Amino acid sequence: MNILVTGGAGYIGSHTCIALLEAGHSVIIADNLCNSKREMIGKIMDIADKEVTFYEIDVSSAEAVNIIFENYKVDGIIHFAGLKAVGESVEKPLNYYYNNIVSTMVLAKVCQKYGVNRLVFSSSATVYGNNKVPFVETMDLLPTTNPYGETKAISERILTDIAIANPAYSVSLLRYFNPVGAHESGLIGEAPNGIPNNLMPYVTQVAKGKLEKLRIFGNDYPTVDGTGVRDYIHVVDLAEGHVAALENLTEGVHVYNLGTGKGTSVLELVKAFEEANAIEVPYEIVDRRPGDIASCYADASKAKRELGWTAKRDLLSMCRDAWQFEKKYKE
Repeated sequence: MNILVTGGAGYIGSHTCIALLEAGHSVIIADNLCNSKREMIGKIMDIADKEVTFYEIDVSSAEAVNIIFENYKVDGIIHFAGLKAVGESVEKPLNYYYNNIVSTMVLAKVCQKYGVNRLVFSSSATVYGNNKVPFVETMDLLPTTNPYGETKAISERILTDIAIANPAYSVSLLRYFNPVGAHESGLIGEAPNGIPNNLMPYVTQVAKGKLEKLRIFGNDYPTVDGTGVRDYIHVVDLAEGHVAALENLTEGVHVYNLGTGKGTSVLELVKAFEEANAIEVPYEIVDRRPGDIASCYADASKAKRELGWTAKRDLLSMCRDAWQFEKKYKE
């Protein structure tokens, strides 16, 4: 299949492009490079030893997206493109609502125009709000604690309504948890612009000496050690989950959690990183971050049952691969 991957130069998108190419699909990448770098396109091709087509566009522009569909027969879309920082979404809500929701609506309209009926959407566990863990796909979506989560929930509703109105439409909503790690080659991984919003690249940059110490946001949550608990999943496992969702896509709306099913606290991850790589990570405890919840982890049994997918890589592998990438990575 010819698959359009929006945000395909980003962290999760780039790993998914490799997984798609390795599975025999052709890949068209659309990315405005606001959270990624152009060099990622070459690295994807080097790792997979296959060509990809790249468009540097903003997916919220209908005119730009139409150009792709006019030039290529697109069989399906995996939609990653969007702003993604929880804390930033609280500070700049309008940016998040416009960018993340408009891009989803533009893609949906172009799909209808060109008769493309297969779409896999990059959603998030944030749509569960403060539901009781583990999160299960059948739970009602609660009001989320930040605008980022709201944009994911609204996009899910838009795609669901479109599928109800168009019986031939096939949508998979992938609610995933906290991707970490890097490709085993060490050539691609998480390389955010500026100070990282996500935990693992913050840890690796502190370990490398690029940042002085890790800031842990809060140690008074009702968790095993007071720090936030998350379901950390290796990014390669997550990428393989997207391919499984695409290849098993049938008519209607399908919702899957992609996670390990195990919660790990921030301090537990730091200790695992130190153990895996024999390096100390200095840290300090600071105030809670706006929009964060205490605990978040998945019930991933539905993906195993219906897609034949499970997360295979453990926490130590995530830490080793992330550190290998950080050591090789140069600005």
